[in-house]
Amino acid sequence: MRRYRSKTVAAWAAFALGAFGAHRFYLHGARDGLAWLHAVPTAAGLVGAVRLQTLGQDDHAAWLLLPLLGLMLSQSMLCAIVFALTPDERWDTRHNPGHPMHPTGWAPVLLAIASLMVGGVVLTSTVAYTGQKFFEWQLGPETEPPGPQKR
Repeated sequence: MRRYRSKTVAAWAAFALGAFGAHRFYLHGARDGLAWLHAVPTAAGLVGAVRLQTLGQDDHAAWLLLPLLGLMLSQSMLCAIVFALTPDERWDTRHNPGHPMHPTGWAPVLLAIASLMVGGVVLTSTVAYTGQKFFEWQLGPETEPPGPQKR
């Protein structure tokens, strides 16, 4: 018989380390290929964040890599919300066949609220940053903002 998989633990794993696939490792084990794939875009996004910190706003590689981190964080918040709001009966049917049903209470609902707030901020920030960098790229380096006239 498979071990019991808690909906609350799965939602917390998605919230805390979902960008690295922790929720998939918890639910499906180390043989889950999709769980291992989470680390690649997350690591690339972290490299973009480090490049942005060290090389500044003009680093084009950071422009491309940083949104990957935002998207991975957003998808992990979405997974936390879906896990937390899945009805207990459906959760136990899917992930805990043969185990008695365990009511979860309010902890997953509160986590869904936190995930919605964090995910909304991350996704909005990612879209704004990506849009800004796209339009800066379209304008090109020859366009400078108006400033004091040089004589």
